[in-house]
Amino acid sequence: MTEGDYELRAPRTEEEWQEFHSIRRKVLFENRGKRESYIANHPDDFKSGNHPLILIHNGEVIGVCRLDVADAVVWLRRVAIREDSQRLGHGRALLRLAESFAIELGCKEFRTNAAVESVGFYERCGYVQDSLKESPPNSVLMVKSP
Repeated sequence: MTEGDYELRAPRTEEEWQEFHSIRRKVLFENRGKRESYIANHPDDFKSGNHPLILIHNGEVIGVCRLDVADAVVWLRRVAIREDSQRLGHGRALLRLAESFAIELGCKEFRTNAAVESVGFYERCGYVQDSLKESPPNSVLMVKSP
């Protein structure tokens, strides 16, 4: 998927996989005090229907996510923008491209267990809280329909 100066796609080289893991590890684990719990090459990254993706902006990997597709629902997992690229609109671009990717796969609903500190971001991107279903600790279930 492309949009302007952005491209969202699967990592193709060892270097891109290293960037994928580096961003996830730093932003989603180390910065949250969970460094030791990060598992590179987790089996879920390679399950059928799961799509680990990198966001490339002007030739640089600046973001990552994994889309887990089941039936017409996509779960956005491990969404992260590199620290030096945050708060510049890249996260919104990543979500738009991820949603377009999911729509092409036939998805009719987007879901994510957002970290509590990310809820405002998802709300600004059109997601709403689904308080009827339970979320993992320190997260909020967010839902959006195209």
